Amino acid sequence: MHVVGLTGSIGSGKSTVARLLEALGAEVVDADALARRARREREREICHAFPEACTDGRLDDRALATSVFADPAALRRLEALVHPRVRELIRERIEAARARRGRGLLVVEVPLLFETGWNPGYDGVLVVAAPDEIRAERVHQRSGLDLEAFRQRDRAQLPQSEKIARADWLIWNDADLDTLKARVRRWYEEVVGETDA
Repeated sequence: MHVVGLTGSIGSGKSTVARLLEALGAEVVDADALARRARREREREICHAFPEACTDGRLDDRALATSVFADPAALRRLEALVHPRVRELIRERIEAARARRGRGLLVVEVPLLFETGWNPGYDGVLVVAAPDEIRAERVHQRSGLDLEAFRQRDRAQLPQSEKIARADWLIWNDADLDTLKARVRRWYEEVVGETDA
């Protein structure tokens, strides 16, 4: 089993790449989904730390995002509450996949892979990248965020150029979906071919 970390900056299309890899046969672990689970499990502690993001003891994800993306110290406090549980859940999935001793590919999609500095034993890191203007437009279409909100969230992450420099593999997502599908398929066949060799 080949274990690959998948990351990219906001709006790069990493989730689209993850879905395409899953359609090709890869097993995909979505760290964002695991983070949502961890936030639910830690809701009481998060509401205590960020009362402005909670109403009647219930966490409001949009209010929480507004609080933490405007304040790097607040973001670090949230990460300290959530990341240990996310890491535990990812580690469990990797161990289970490796215990099956099968061939193939396990992809762990982690938006903040480099920022957290945590590597549970990836065989390599795939970075998805796209020009800033394309990423900003995608984020606006997906989430309704304006350009300033996009820039604020983008600044909270490692610069895209640094992610590219650290990548073992890079897929550019700067064209249409068919082009991306072809690029993903080529990458998948290359990596799974190496695994099966």
